[in-house]
Amino acid sequence: MKAVEEIGSRNKLTTRDYVRLLGVPDIAPLTSPFDPGYDPATLESHLEQSSHLFSLLKVSMACWMVANETSTRRKVAAAESYGVPTVTGGGPFEVAAAQGVLPAYLDLCADIGFTRIECGEGFTDLNLKVHDVMSMASERCLEVQFELGKKHTGAFTEQTVEKLIAQGKRWLDGGACQLVIEARESACGVGLFDLSGEFNPQFADRFVDAFGFSPLMFEAPTKPSQFALLSHFGREVHLCNVRLEEVLRVEIYRRGLHSDAFGNAKLRPTRRS
Repeated sequence: MKAVEEIGSRNKLTTRDYVRLLGVPDIAPLTSPFDPGYDPATLESHLEQSSHLFSLLKVSMACWMVANETSTRRKVAAAESYGVPTVTGGGPFEVAAAQGVLPAYLDLCADIGFTRIECGEGFTDLNLKVHDVMSMASERCLEVQFELGKKHTGAFTEQTVEKLIAQGKRWLDGGACQLVIEARESACGVGLFDLSGEFNPQFADRFVDAFGFSPLMFEAPTKPSQFALLSHFGREVHLCNVRLEEVLRVEIYRRGLHSDAFGNAKLRPTRRS
């Protein structure tokens, strides 16, 4: 009987133990999923299941502004309870700035409890200086990230990349926490992806060469875009605009546990003998 108990004890592993046994290293959270308008219960369930994999939760677009405010506050509070910081999408910032009500928008974000706002010029041209935006956000204890790229002018060109790198440096020098590389919800005909959804690794490398991995997040809203970025850069790349229901798939790919990733030397687990 004792021998049976010892065998059972030896075989009792947690899933985390087993993944380590496979050779997967511990990986800091590097996926920022987005909530385009899920109900609070759905979001809370995903937080229970996967919050340890979330670097940041984007409560995206302007959906949170027209939803029942109680639900919005409940979602932000739920993320906070799991230790997950929250960020608003860049669209509401652009509209607020264009309409001349940015201080009111920042007041609202701070009152609801968001950790961070996303700024950008995806479909407008910002008439405010970086310093002015950063000062207003700082006064309300809000962090800032800036999105690089336009939403409606097609995929990046050589000239576009140079301008965006210069713009990104201005925002980082001004105090922004991170830069987001635009891909919208399609990763097709926008940012690093051409009209057929083909990924441009050369342009992606230019951003990493300019900034390193740490301050960069790459929008990866589709399976092909997620896999392309992970396959090219390896597990250290920070992905965002990932739908909640796709987070676990992204993370098994990141860890080389997906059939399409296991053969990639950048991702495949290395078991110590």
